[in-house]
Amino acid sequence: MTDGNTGNWWRGGVIYQIYPRSFQDTTGDGIGDLPGITRRLTYVAELGVDAIWLSPFFKSPMADMGYDVSDYLDVDPMFGTLDDFRALVDEAHRLGLKVIIDQVLSHTSDQHPWFKESRSSKDNPKADWYVWADAKPDGTAPNNWMSIFGGPGWEWDGTRKQYYMHNFLTSQPDLNFHCEAVQDALLDAVRFWLDLGVDGFRLDTVNYYFCDDKLRDNPPMLEDDDAAGLDAPDVNPYGFQKHIYDKTRPENIGFLKRFRALLDQYDDRSSVGEVGDGARSLKTVADYTAGNDKLHMCYTFDFLGPDFSPAHIRKCVENFFAVVSDGWVCWAFSNHDVDRHVSRFAKTEAEREPVARLAISVLATLRGSICLYQGEELGLPQAELAFEDLRDPYGIRFWPSYKGRDGCRTPMPWSNVPPDAGFSTAEKPWLPVPEAHLPLSVFEQTPRPDSVYSHYRATLAFRAEHAALFDGDIEFHDCENDDVLMFTRSKGNETLLFVFNFADTPQAVALQMAVDHVHSLDLPGMTGVLNGAEVELGAFDGFCARI
Repeated sequence: MTDGNTGNWWRGGVIYQIYPRSFQDTTGDGIGDLPGITRRLTYVAELGVDAIWLSPFFKSPMADMGYDVSDYLDVDPMFGTLDDFRALVDEAHRLGLKVIIDQVLSHTSDQHPWFKESRSSKDNPKADWYVWADAKPDGTAPNNWMSIFGGPGWEWDGTRKQYYMHNFLTSQPDLNFHCEAVQDALLDAVRFWLDLGVDGFRLDTVNYYFCDDKLRDNPPMLEDDDAAGLDAPDVNPYGFQKHIYDKTRPENIGFLKRFRALLDQYDDRSSVGEVGDGARSLKTVADYTAGNDKLHMCYTFDFLGPDFSPAHIRKCVENFFAVVSDGWVCWAFSNHDVDRHVSRFAKTEAEREPVARLAISVLATLRGSICLYQGEELGLPQAELAFEDLRDPYGIRFWPSYKGRDGCRTPMPWSNVPPDAGFSTAEKPWLPVPEAHLPLSVFEQTPRPDSVYSHYRATLAFRAEHAALFDGDIEFHDCENDDVLMFTRSKGNETLLFVFNFADTPQAVALQMAVDHVHSLDLPGMTGVLNGAEVELGAFDGFCARI
């Protein structure tokens, strides 16, 4: 855990993301729940993290697995009750863990009472709480905006005889943030959870809150445009446009200031925003985190793709801190929306375990906060699911070219006993537990000092022991070998050198500094050694020294 700077616990902190559906079922219905999370919090605390982030558990028809909220102020019965949530917060705090919860503010479910009232007429009290627009004279949608889940971003409503905007599913209508009453209502919901003791918020799709008030068409993405970091798979026509009018509008800054002002009324609260903005992501993060009056930190999709190389990591980190001079970042290799990173990064099945070890060693030594996704500490690979097992509407829509997100959302394997691996007593859980996950279970790995789990635990303990890794500076060093990443972290009188080999073969790296000032440190699970003026590294290996 971090060094106890209570007001800054989030800066350099380690966050563990829990997907409630898949963590622990206590009722036998095959779906994880809040009491299950509470039951397993000791495991999370012993890993050495500072906070948990809970994906949505609010009332919802579950068309998008809870990211379609029908009541911001209550727990969905499938997950438990508000009292269960209070018990979870109490136990987390007893164990020294902060609690971060998802806030899905950009849209609601079409079953939310707000939307039901809004669609009832054009002159009801909530008529302007959602983004409504008349059809064009020929009956088509108001403009060319697309849904990130495929197809037009507009849906016709026969009651109002207008279209409503939806960035995601048609059952997820977008709120109209140009209406101040909407902002007020959402901030009231945030206050509700703050009063229950929540320590922070992860803001889903934080740059999607406002759309252009004139509803102008998006321009096409041209061949010479920088399409790096697209926010959707290439099978999705969403990538055909530059999304300059349907999201990331300048008015968002004003709302984020209101949001931060509310958090600042409470002690030691934090916020992390999810920014999916293509090639503009870094600029957006800079705008959203600068000045200490908006978000505390953001994360982008930089590390959530297939590239796991020294050049890519160096470019992402250097670019971030060059653009975001006084903001902060939260790095992650995996989450609930992307394939698990050992499957993305490892070229063969045999490479998965060493890549899992290397990945956390690199992530834990970068400048920034870090987020771990449940099961990555076990080195879990992406699950291969049959079409009939899918629950994700995104995967069902684009199958088979895109298999969706269910493969990273399968239940946590607590034991090695099929079929549910200690997750549930149900005959069939909401998603199947892959057979390949059984030998990687918590039961198998926690007793073994050589397991991926033990490596994670030791690496996080190492991170917590060094002030330079909490929020110290980072400087990358040129290396003749493209497979090697070299950087220093420094704070006060402490400077640490890190050298990592991303190749599947041993490497020798010449140091560009006086060897008599380099004193080797034990880096958990890594075997690199200093031999004269060279660091000798095994495959997927690392080295640390104090300078």
